[in-house]
Amino acid sequence: MSEGEVKAESVGTVVVAGAANLAIAVAKLVAGLISGSAAMLSEAAHSVADTTTEVLLYLALRRGARPADTRHPFGYGKESYVWAFLAALFTFVAGAGFAITHGVTTILVHRHSGEYLVSYVVLGVSFVIESVSLTRAVRQVRNESRRWRTSPRRFLRLTADTTVKAVFLEDSAALVGLFLAAVGLGLSHLTGDELWDGLASIGIGLLLLVVATILAWSNLSLLVGRSVPDRLHREIERELAELPTVFRVDTLMTMLLGPEEILVAAKVDFHDQATGADIEAAADEAERRLTDRYPEIRFVFLDPTSSMPGSNGRRARRIQDQEQDHRRPGPP
Repeated sequence: MSEGEVKAESVGTVVVAGAANLAIAVAKLVAGLISGSAAMLSEAAHSVADTTTEVLLYLALRRGARPADTRHPFGYGKESYVWAFLAALFTFVAGAGFAITHGVTTILVHRHSGEYLVSYVVLGVSFVIESVSLTRAVRQVRNESRRWRTSPRRFLRLTADTTVKAVFLEDSAALVGLFLAAVGLGLSHLTGDELWDGLASIGIGLLLLVVATILAWSNLSLLVGRSVPDRLHREIERELAELPTVFRVDTLMTMLLGPEEILVAAKVDFHDQATGADIEAAADEAERRLTDRYPEIRFVFLDPTSSMPGSNGRRARRIQDQEQDHRRPGPP
């Protein structure tokens, strides 16, 4: 799958999810107003938050895909994380805040109107529509995980394409939220006690808090400047070390500049007999090898450096590895 096809699929996934959420939001709002159910109104707020999120994610894809210029030589890829971060904040504040507040209010003072049938119908239709949207997101996750030769779970955890992660998590949370709303409505219907409806609303709000926190943290990490996953890091280092004139890769640093853009910078110790022309040829060969194997790599910078004192021909410890050792107890 080419980079253009990946971007087109991401845009399509976001558009499908946005259209589904907009239609569902209207239906849930009508059902909530007719029935007076806190869970239905919270689900309506959930869908409105998801719809707004899809609009912001669409902006993230479009704004982040702009080409580099003189003022932004590395492109606008990181801007996509700004919009995705704002989408997570909106879900956190608007969706979760409304659901929890309305649930508490329902438990304390609200009385249900008793019109349950329309809510059940809307929940059933919403479940079908959300399932269609989630199916598309799952298909994209599987396609891209195969492209990166990893598992779907690992892809979702490490991917720099936060729009795919956002749609997958939001659609999954939507199905769970619909289940909670159905359980809350059903128990209130059977017992006549609005406690269950209010608790379902609070549960939906807490679910949104979890999703928003995960997405906000992921986008914040990418905004700060995250390296590529360990396995890809090792493969890039291996490609550089196999160049004929390279003696050792002293330091390798990488950064995700956007969903499909990677920067590679390395301090390389060339053989002593290598000439300036040899080093230039090695730099060109390194860029060709890396970009052919990984089209997402956009920039490759090699800094010729002398042997590190005390290395005795052994590979120097990488700065990036040292940082990762502090974050994880062991290798992946």
